[in-house]
Amino acid sequence: MSDVPTIPSAVRRYFELAALPDQDPYFALFADDATVEDEGAEHHGIAAIRAWRSGVPDVTYTVTGADLTDDGATLATADISGDFPGSPVTLRFRFEYGDDGRVRVLRIRP
Repeated sequence: MSDVPTIPSAVRRYFELAALPDQDPYFALFADDATVEDEGAEHHGIAAIRAWRSGVPDVTYTVTGADLTDDGATLATADISGDFPGSPVTLRFRFEYGDDGRVRVLRIRP
């Protein structure tokens, strides 16, 4: 992961935990009723997010920037490389948080 200083700690933690084999701390980042939208599909709730995540190949994330949006979300950009078609790819991650600081909505887009 890159050491881009503008990355909020919650976003930095997401990318650090996403790369680790122990996924329980990763899932703890999400609210129980969170939604992840990736490749046009929505995954609602922790069980669905776990199922989605189990299909994600081992990848390396290099975060190239992050900005706060006017509505309080964080939009991060990351270069992702690994053993998957089209690698490497740059994706945008939009994080929306609940009052407890956990991820309520994550949208991943090219």
